[in-house]
Amino acid sequence: MRSLTTPPAIPAGTLAAGPQPVLGAPGDLVLRPWEPADAPAFYAAYQDPAIRRWHTRQPASEDQVRQWFEQYRRNWAQETGASWAVTHDGGEVLGRMAMGSLNLDDGVAGCAYWVLPAARGTGVAPRALAAVSAWVLGDAGFHRLHLDHSTRNQASCRVAVKAGFRLEGTKRSDAVHADGRHDMHLHARIRGDT
Repeated sequence: MRSLTTPPAIPAGTLAAGPQPVLGAPGDLVLRPWEPADAPAFYAAYQDPAIRRWHTRQPASEDQVRQWFEQYRRNWAQETGASWAVTHDGGEVLGRMAMGSLNLDDGVAGCAYWVLPAARGTGVAPRALAAVSAWVLGDAGFHRLHLDHSTRNQASCRVAVKAGFRLEGTKRSDAVHADGRHDMHLHARIRGDT
């Protein structure tokens, strides 16, 4: 066990003391933990060319999706991550929001997202990202939430900006995609940003 010269921003056990929250967002959006019945929708999302292009880790089957859902539950219990189904009023899956790279000592986390083709262009992604951000930087107690995306992914850049994530810079040749290495934009929100 390492010792810190400053107290942790979020004491260990704080998040796992309760269930992963269900979050609401404008337009009847409900962000909830994934359920086994969501596996077909989740797997189908990864058949979409845009999601496949920007998300290099892809499930091979619905069975693997259900294994991922179990890992998401363990991640919450271990305070290493959270993943939400973005739904219309708790039912139809519209997309995914995820939080990872949690550093409880410093109060820093990363996030990622995708939206199904039928829900694109309707504001689902920025509203859901804003809802996750409000919880992360509010009740959850984090100070900073960051995300990155390929500089070639203009749609993701628009989502980040609409949700209040400031562009902080470009990480050169930072990620490998199917068509080679990509520069990545780094965006972030910190507690107190408007």
